[in-house]
Amino acid sequence: MEPRRHLKAKICLVGEAAVGKTSLIRRFVQSQFSDDYLTTIGVKVSKKRLDVAIPEEVEPALLELAVWDVMGQPQFRELLQEAYFAGVSGIIGVADLSRPDTLQALYEWIDRVDRVTSQAPVVIAGNKSDLLQNPHFTEVEVEMEALARSFRAEWRLTSAKTGRNVEQVFQLLGAHIVDRAVKARPSIGIAARGVPKPPATETRPAP
Repeated sequence: MEPRRHLKAKICLVGEAAVGKTSLIRRFVQSQFSDDYLTTIGVKVSKKRLDVAIPEEVEPALLELAVWDVMGQPQFRELLQEAYFAGVSGIIGVADLSRPDTLQALYEWIDRVDRVTSQAPVVIAGNKSDLLQNPHFTEVEVEMEALARSFRAEWRLTSAKTGRNVEQVFQLLGAHIVDRAVKARPSIGIAARGVPKPPATETRPAP
């Protein structure tokens, strides 16, 4: 039986205050929500496991995500650059579709993460899509496409309220993280099997 890969990754959600980052995480994590706070830097960490399919492999990878949610006040862009973004494997940029300025703000948020992470994979979530009427979608989608193209990212219109595309956003990012990790290290996440452990050595006093 082919061994299953087991990987871990830290991802972060970035964006202005009240765009729905925490609500997206709650919708995604559901009953596995964690209330562990890192009060020194103002973030909350939640955990969730994902099955991520890998081309030409029978077993999907098991990806354990540590999802970091940061406060969106502008001053945090300055304070959290190293403490928050170090070790990040992927980014979800979140904008509130009813507030166009939050979409523009993502250029700076994502750029700050890139300076620390060496261009980690990005997925853009245009959140609160349930608040928009269909005629507005064309203009919004054009702006989303332009933002995503500038960061070579994928994007989706999401709604934490209805659940629209929430799971898909995290799955998309997980797939990019696993693909990048496997290409960099083909054996990553595969535990060695069939290698017997040496017997424990018992020390006896000399006669």
